[in-house]
Amino acid sequence: MVRTAGQRNSCHRSKGTLVNDPLSLFPPGTRLAPDGQIVLGGCLVEELADQYGTPALLVDEGALRMRARRYREGLSARWPDSRVAFASKAFPCTAVYRLLVEEGLGVDVASGGELTLALAAGADPADIVMHGNAKTEEELLLAVDAGVGLIVIDNFDDIDRLERLVPAGGVQGVLVRFTPGIQPDTHAAVSTGQAGSKFGLLEPEARQAIARLRGSDRLRLDGVHVHVGSQIMDTKPFLQAVEAVADLGEFAVYDLGGGLGARYTYTDVPPSIDDYLDTLVTAARQLLPATARLLIEPGRSMVAETGVSLYRVVTVKHGTPTFVAVDGGMGDNLEVSLYGQRFEATVATRVGAGDPCILVGRHCESGDTLSTHVPLADPQPGDLIAVPATGAYTYSLSNNYNGARRPPVVFCRDGRSRAVVRRETYADLMRRDLP
Repeated sequence: MVRTAGQRNSCHRSKGTLVNDPLSLFPPGTRLAPDGQIVLGGCLVEELADQYGTPALLVDEGALRMRARRYREGLSARWPDSRVAFASKAFPCTAVYRLLVEEGLGVDVASGGELTLALAAGADPADIVMHGNAKTEEELLLAVDAGVGLIVIDNFDDIDRLERLVPAGGVQGVLVRFTPGIQPDTHAAVSTGQAGSKFGLLEPEARQAIARLRGSDRLRLDGVHVHVGSQIMDTKPFLQAVEAVADLGEFAVYDLGGGLGARYTYTDVPPSIDDYLDTLVTAARQLLPATARLLIEPGRSMVAETGVSLYRVVTVKHGTPTFVAVDGGMGDNLEVSLYGQRFEATVATRVGAGDPCILVGRHCESGDTLSTHVPLADPQPGDLIAVPATGAYTYSLSNNYNGARRPPVVFCRDGRSRAVVRRETYADLMRRDLP
């Protein structure tokens, strides 16, 4: 019997070892067909490639729904007055918003564009949290007019603008973003809680903002917000963040942000959702008012493992090293070039094993590398290559470098697939041109 990705992953964890099994990085339930090809969400990858072309971003819809439920049910069981808000910058796709709203999640947005998408997907404005270190007047007005539940105050200019924009007689709920001076072990580009961060207010300024908001007749101070970074692989920084925010006083709402790491590589061992929630809620029970409402904002850890990028090999250059070039690259996965993120990969019809290769894209850039020293089993032009754990930020950061057309997003579930975002056309590249 062929084991699924979820079963293989649990076997490795229970033994306390990490085996270089590519399937363990795919969405739970991923399996191999009798002919050896990957079956994602019940769909054969060869059939998906034939129907939707490559490159394509495949999403296991069932795995995403399961992930959302684990977060929502796990938090509510530990702290009933709570809400999970998806940090949508990780995957700002209308279909993803819609799915997570259906699963009972709120939404965290960081721009007018993300807000517009969330509203179009049916998100309740009252369950939306709006962030941003440089929110424009247009974006704030859009949020106020839409009835967004909470706007996060990142600076004193936010206060000035909102007091002017909220109509007389109206009241807008706000949170103050506190920068606790915590620097987790993560990439500098996604570390946000340290002194010197562009986000939030250090303690003296945060207390000043809190005092000012308590005297406002148009802005209702509901509480405070803290977020120390992304791709965090241990629970200590989350505990420290709760301890720090508790020192600001008692409030009705504490938004504890997100940041839980995702498993991209064989050596990654992020805390489980349960470990993460246990850390937050145990600290909250000790330090925060029992009557407070807790919010959390998972993004990367919600969607990363549910996405798989599918490519087709264009050319192979044998030598030292051997280069395997595919029909995508940094146009659809900028994480490698931008953050140095490691991704694993496999030939989708001959999973695992093989000689180390450098998997590269087709863009005119030496930095267009998807993975180095990745074992690929006898790669040939025309083969399908699957790269797991691409559900977070690849869609967000996709671009038109070299005139690349951004790939489709395809949901797979119970053997059925559907495109929720179509592939761009050459006509799309010129759609905004003016005569």
